[in-house]
Amino acid sequence: MQHLRRSILLTLSLLSGCAASDPTPAAPRADGSFGTYLAGRFAVSQSDLDRAAGDLLKTYAAAPDDSELLQQAFLASLMDGRPDAIRLAQKLPDNPAAQLLLGTDAAVAGNFDSAEARFAALPHQGLPQLLQPILVAWSQQGGGHTDAAISTLVPFIEGQRFRGVYALHAALIADAGGKTADAARLYRIAQTEYGGLTMRLGVILASWQTRQGHGAEALKTLAAMTEGNAELTAALPALSAHMSQPPVASATDGIAEAYLALAAALREQNANDYAMLLLQLALDARPNFTAARLLMAEVLQTARHPANALHVLAAVPDDDPLAPVVQLRRATLLEEAGNSEDAMHLLEQVAHAYPDRPEALSRMGDLLRSKSRFTEAVAAYDRAIARIPHPDRTDWPLYYDRGVALERAKQWPKAEADFLTALQLSPDQPFVLNYLGYSWTEQGHNLPRARQMIERALEQRPNDGSIIDSLGWLMLRQGQIAEAVRQLEHAVELQPEDATINGHLGDAYWAAGRKREAQFQWRRALTLNPEPDEVSGLEAKLREAEAGNASPAGTERRAVQ
Repeated sequence: MQHLRRSILLTLSLLSGCAASDPTPAAPRADGSFGTYLAGRFAVSQSDLDRAAGDLLKTYAAAPDDSELLQQAFLASLMDGRPDAIRLAQKLPDNPAAQLLLGTDAAVAGNFDSAEARFAALPHQGLPQLLQPILVAWSQQGGGHTDAAISTLVPFIEGQRFRGVYALHAALIADAGGKTADAARLYRIAQTEYGGLTMRLGVILASWQTRQGHGAEALKTLAAMTEGNAELTAALPALSAHMSQPPVASATDGIAEAYLALAAALREQNANDYAMLLLQLALDARPNFTAARLLMAEVLQTARHPANALHVLAAVPDDDPLAPVVQLRRATLLEEAGNSEDAMHLLEQVAHAYPDRPEALSRMGDLLRSKSRFTEAVAAYDRAIARIPHPDRTDWPLYYDRGVALERAKQWPKAEADFLTALQLSPDQPFVLNYLGYSWTEQGHNLPRARQMIERALEQRPNDGSIIDSLGWLMLRQGQIAEAVRQLEHAVELQPEDATINGHLGDAYWAAGRKREAQFQWRRALTLNPEPDEVSGLEAKLREAEAGNASPAGTERRAVQ
């Protein structure tokens, strides 16, 4: 998938004629529909799909001969999952998205010959060109022509671009058609060429390994897939229990997989409108496709529509293998929608339903910490950690998060112990190295070791403004004023809206004798929503500077330790 991600920006003309940037009707209409049109266009820009579809359908109904309105009403209806999309698609023979929808609808109805014909007629450019052989192959498989379907994909597997994608779908087709030897060979190619172990690839490979009698290998695949993803880790037991079932049980499931894979790649390039279009096509083909619903909810969450994202996830049943992931995501969305009490209640329910899993309690701690309820957050993290009898390297985030909550709750000895435990579990985590190193710098303790930690963190994240700030702040405390100024100026360039970094640069300027610039930085920091304790410190520095104090409180350099 790495080649796919690099090239996806070049294919955003993919559904040419389907997503005009800002089309406008030829002239305002006297019946007031122009205002409805503008409201619909604004709703599109805000990813408010229900409002967009409703307004654009009304506008088109008032001007049924307007081809541009037809295009827009169709796209809005498609992305909102409305049945109107099929009716409008039939009026758009040259629109690739319309043909994708009609081909998918034919496949769902079992008319695979018709689906194959529509997919085969897609334009040979952009994203349709990439999707076409996969969709044609699945249509052939749906019609009972497994050999023909694999043959359709073979030239693309032998090519240099996107080999892993085509190999995976050929493997799934061979698997569904009972061609075990071909499936084994093609899965190996997919595993090697895909470019990374995504959730779907991990589930597909683990299912194949399980069904071939390689249960231990399947567990390793699932563990690798969930590494670093606490939400997905919560679903590991349920996923493991379902590995004996093929994850792609029909040709329409395969078509949905093709849409999801491309949507995920587009999502990584922030092409969210195209991703939403493909995700809706995936759900048209496979309404119970939870992986597609999760990605759609993620896109809507990014667009700050938590209520819409919750609606998308509401269709997922409680017995779905990914239900724990969905419930954790729902809790976050409820919080973002302003329903904190409901979010906490849901997390308690999930914690009770999965008594051996720490993820719900960890998420509870995160939400409490985001509200500065640090003591309560510590208690939630305590409960989560109590569910981990033998911590390993994947558990470092829990100790780090509890350490942050403890530090903010003014319980430094316990916080320091948690940070050190996190580093024992995963010695090179840059966030832990930076937080502990910065905390020691603030206290004036262990400065040589703190510097080693911060520099090691910076090696891994050389453009992280917070880590550069820590290094500059430590240099200032050690008396390296000129170098501290240089580092802190660079940190401000990277994170200009960070109050703490701007305040630190002010301190460095003051130490360098650049007093006017120091006062400017302190005043600027006050405009950047600093923490309450920072506000009092900045105001005190400005008062003392204006009073002529040679060393405002907090700007003095500490001895090297």
